[in-house]
Formats: sequence, C-alpha cells, structure tokens
Amino acid sequence: MPFSTASKKNGKTYILHSRQQTLRGGQTVTLYYFASEAGAGAMEALPEGYQVTENERTGLPLLKKAK
Repeated sequence: MPFSTASKKNGKTYILHSRQQTLRGGQTVTLYYFASEAGAGAMEALPEGYQVTENERTGLPLLKKAK
C-alpha cells in the first residue's frame, strides 16, 4: 500500500511518488512529489529524514527535510 496523506484544507488524499532525474551535468537526483492517484513510482514509505508539511494557502502536501 503506497504512502498517502490527506489534506487538512480540502480533505483530498495524495500519494507520494519518486523518480530519478539526470541533470545536465550528468548528476542523478531523486525527485519526490505527491499525486492524487497512484502510478509508476508510488512509494511504500516516507523516505528517512523527511517530513510532510502542507501549503497553508493551497492545501497541497510538501515533502521537506526534517530538522
């Protein structure tokens, strides 16, 4: 079952995804994003060292590094 979170503002459920992106210099980075439906790249758990926050204005979830 993929990791999901519900928005406090609008009540919608969002599912965490990740994908690998190669930058122009050849470096590969992992991108994390939330989508309303599960698709390719859906993650089972929250990555270690990250926490979920929510944009107060839009209600969209954000992934931030934990302090």
